[in-house]
Amino acid sequence: MMTDPNIGRVLSNRYQLVQLLGQGSMGRVYEANDVTLGGVLVAVKFLSQTLLNGKMKLRFEREAKTCAQLGQRSIHIVRVMDYGVNEEGIPFYVMEHLKGENLSEVINRQPLTIPRFLDFTRQICLGLQCAHAGIQIDGEIYPIVHRDIKPSNILVSQSESFGELIKILDFGIAKVLQAEASQTNCFMGTLAYSSPEQMEGQELDARSDIYSLGVMMFQMLTGRMPLHADTHSFGGWYKAHHFQPPRSFDTVNSSLKLPKNLETIVMSCLAKSPGDRPQSIAEVLSALAPLEQRYGTGRQIAQRIGASLSRMPAPSTLQDPNLLSADEACRVTTWPGNMPIAEIVFPKPLNCTEGVIPTLWVMLPMREIQKRMRCTRYNQFMFMETPHPMALWLTVLYNREHESRWLPCFLDMKSPQGRQMARLLGQAGQYRILFFAQENPRHCFTVQTSSIAANQCKLLQEWAMIGQISPLNPNPSVSKEHLRGALENIKPKILMKLESLYDAGTDLTSLL
Repeated sequence: MMTDPNIGRVLSNRYQLVQLLGQGSMGRVYEANDVTLGGVLVAVKFLSQTLLNGKMKLRFEREAKTCAQLGQRSIHIVRVMDYGVNEEGIPFYVMEHLKGENLSEVINRQPLTIPRFLDFTRQICLGLQCAHAGIQIDGEIYPIVHRDIKPSNILVSQSESFGELIKILDFGIAKVLQAEASQTNCFMGTLAYSSPEQMEGQELDARSDIYSLGVMMFQMLTGRMPLHADTHSFGGWYKAHHFQPPRSFDTVNSSLKLPKNLETIVMSCLAKSPGDRPQSIAEVLSALAPLEQRYGTGRQIAQRIGASLSRMPAPSTLQDPNLLSADEACRVTTWPGNMPIAEIVFPKPLNCTEGVIPTLWVMLPMREIQKRMRCTRYNQFMFMETPHPMALWLTVLYNREHESRWLPCFLDMKSPQGRQMARLLGQAGQYRILFFAQENPRHCFTVQTSSIAANQCKLLQEWAMIGQISPLNPNPSVSKEHLRGALENIKPKILMKLESLYDAGTDLTSLL
């Protein structure tokens, strides 16, 4: 048995190759240790030696840059962290190490139940939506078409906060849609999942990925393909995609009972003409939303998050939190004995009958609290992934008659506590501010509520996941300093906006 000569090699004085994970048409993928970060596992993909020409090297480098940008913006796309060339001139890039199985393996065991199908499809759509929204090149935004959506390019992994987390892999033949780009005039993709226009070598847009998604959705629900080619050849699949009507669900499995509107969604994605399909992934998501509500996918996610939160230690301030509502729990809290009696701010989860809620604890002199009994509350969250994943949680108490109070605190996304608080905030869409007076710190003086903008809720959830999978960096202070600097830069904008929109007691959550 031949030994892989790459095993044990160290790339860029940093990545030590451990074992071969797999290989495809573009190259090989190895598991590796990032020795600089204490052996954190990563995956390293090499371009195949048979493809070592100038054009393919550029395409491989473009794949790395595409995934690097997209992976920063969506947790449903594999993240790329580094790019390089080894001693033999073979390019490679480094990506997050993902444990799980591809969707093809899942489907081969058995078709998906409707709730699981809806959960998987929504996550796939969110990843595709991010790609179709585009990446920045020389200051311009260009959409990305994957062009090879199929089950083997979808990874199903387990996540503490998301349950089954879906990642889209292999943007190796993705196309950047640039206005001046010439047509490909050649076929690239996987025959069984390719759109009719892809078979013709036409310039593609998002609707081609939607067709491939339709093929995959049919397979996810039935375990079978919607089309059958006479021969597994380009000509056989060309005829199938262009002229063969998709099989009905009833023909494939008469015992499969699907909602009519779900069948309609899948079949619309399989339309031969791009103009007859959903014109964007947003349309697919919109069509699936009522089905998700009906089949309780949201409840399943909430249960998974609830199970995770239930493992959090109960705050010591409540003897029996299950007997108190959120407002009651806040009012009866006492200042923690391990915290100083001083002007400080810190986050804290709080148990109540509603579960665990996010709260912000603030200690100020009594006169300062009284000045802000009527005020505009504004919040904003900022995030820095490198060198250490850290979020800045900013609350501003604004009253035109008095100086604004800035209440910043940090959430370390590498710590379980920081991630838990981010998830709580993202799920609740609001938080309570508990005010304690320095003169009488034993009991909470008053409570205010601040709501969080929907887009910030989504980002908080994504940042928590990024923090969970990001390599550990021992120097979080650098990220804190950068965030403090960013806050100082945007303070004038925040004040201008608050001044122009001031209305005593109004809760402003997304002004910038």
